[in-house]
Amino acid sequence: MLASFLATLLAGASAVLAAPSAPPSSRFQTTLCNVTKDALKVPTGLATPMAGGPKFIGLGVGVQNYTCTSAGTYSSIGAFAELFDMSCLPQSSLATVTDNAWAAWQHAPEPVTAMNLANGLAALKPVFLLGQHYFITNPVTGTGLSPKWDFTSAIEAGHADAFVVGAKTGDVAAPTSPTANVDWLSLSNTQGDLATQVFRVETRGGQPPTSCTAGSANIAVNYVAQYWLYGGSL
Repeated sequence: MLASFLATLLAGASAVLAAPSAPPSSRFQTTLCNVTKDALKVPTGLATPMAGGPKFIGLGVGVQNYTCTSAGTYSSIGAFAELFDMSCLPQSSLATVTDNAWAAWQHAPEPVTAMNLANGLAALKPVFLLGQHYFITNPVTGTGLSPKWDFTSAIEAGHADAFVVGAKTGDVAAPTSPTANVDWLSLSNTQGDLATQVFRVETRGGQPPTSCTAGSANIAVNYVAQYWLYGGSL
């Protein structure tokens, strides 16, 4: 259902997703399935997942953002993704659903951006939207960027602390096609009640070109990834 929804949505995106670029704010309702028995196998270099299993398994569909440095290489300036609930899918099908969503997203019509996708989804109110992933100024140091997973506009609407800001605890190259697929990560909580640990795994896409011309415009590279969230106090 999830992958077919994305494929249908993206196929008609030029007409459906013409809303202006503004963060989605609609309240969504969904029913989560219990994923505590799902086991995440992580490669060496990532933190060990907490006992008790994950609380959320989400599929992120969005973009990795980059700027061109004076050295002629791209540097990350954050990301934006919509996060879809995968909890009611059998674990054996998660990789296939991820592949199908990537096939739809990487062939999205040219005018479609991640924010167009967010606005279109806000209008359609899908029942399986968890929230959004984006970057904010590091709340501890006041400088640099930190990743945030925010469910306050979707499944946890009404809970102001239904987010987690993460700090990286592990980073390994994607096991397959690492020049095309962004790294797998483990992160720990620095702020928020949504989760204690976050893992980004099963990445598809997101890597920038190997070089650029200094002064060129920032770029956004489509990607898909699974996000496993553990712990939290909600």
